[in-house]
Amino acid sequence: MANTKSAAKRARQTKTRTVQNRRALSSLKNKLKSVRADIGAGKLDGAKAELPRLISALDRAKKTGRIHRNAADRRKSRLNQLLAAPAPAK
Repeated sequence: MANTKSAAKRARQTKTRTVQNRRALSSLKNKLKSVRADIGAGKLDGAKAELPRLISALDRAKKTGRIHRNAADRRKSRLNQLLAAPAPAK
């Protein structure tokens, strides 16, 4: 338990920010899974339509410090590579 008013306030702020960060990161991960699933299933049109929203979400997470900037850039790069790759021959 916090011993001072300022420590109690910091504890409240931490709890609030933890909830916000978890919600934002969970949403981001779900968007990533959705785009990857579309790519894996061959639904490239759906993935290309969703990609700009995902990139925007990654940039927002990067800007607010929720994920490292290199991690966001790496994920964007890898998704773009997957979409740009030629379709495998059947």
